[in-house]
Amino acid sequence: MRSLQTLERAINKLSDLLGVISATLFLLLVANVVYDVVMRYAFNDVSIAFQEMEWHLFSAVFLLGVPYALKAGGHVRVDILYEKLSRKVQAWIDLLGVLFFLLPFCLLVTWYGVSFAQESYLLGETSGDPGGLSHRWIIKAMIPLSFFFMAVSGIGMLLHSLNKILSPSTSIK
Repeated sequence: MRSLQTLERAINKLSDLLGVISATLFLLLVANVVYDVVMRYAFNDVSIAFQEMEWHLFSAVFLLGVPYALKAGGHVRVDILYEKLSRKVQAWIDLLGVLFFLLPFCLLVTWYGVSFAQESYLLGETSGDPGGLSHRWIIKAMIPLSFFFMAVSGIGMLLHSLNKILSPSTSIK
C-alpha cells in the first residue's frame, strides 16, 4: 500500500512540473502576443515567425496543461451526479474511466502520433509561409508527448482511486 502512495506522489510531482512548464509557456505566449501587437500597430512591422510562434506556444500550453488538469481534478465530468456519490463510488468511477477510456485513448494517440511527428521530421517539414518557422516536427512531437504524459497522469489518478478504495483514511491528494 505504501508503494502505491509513493508512486502516486511521484506521478503527481511530474504533473505539477508540467503545470509549471505550461504556466511558463503561457507567460511567453503573452509576451509574444504583446510584442507582435506592438510591432504591428506601433511600427507597422509584421513577423510571420512571431505569428506562428503564437499558435505553437498556445498548442504547447494546452497540451502540457491537460496532464496537470487531470491531476488537479480540473477535467470535465458530470459533477452534478458525481458530487452526490460516496468517495468510494467516486473512486470506482474514476478508476474505471481511466482504465476503459482515458488510458486506451491516450496510448492510441501516443502510438500513432509518434509516426506523425517522425514523418514531419524526415520530410524536413517547415512553414508554408515565407519567413515562417522551420522544424514543424517539434510542435507535432508535442502531441504524442502530451498524450503520453496524460496517460501517466491517468495512472496517477488510477493509483489515487485505488488508494481511496483500499485505504480511504490514508488517501493523498
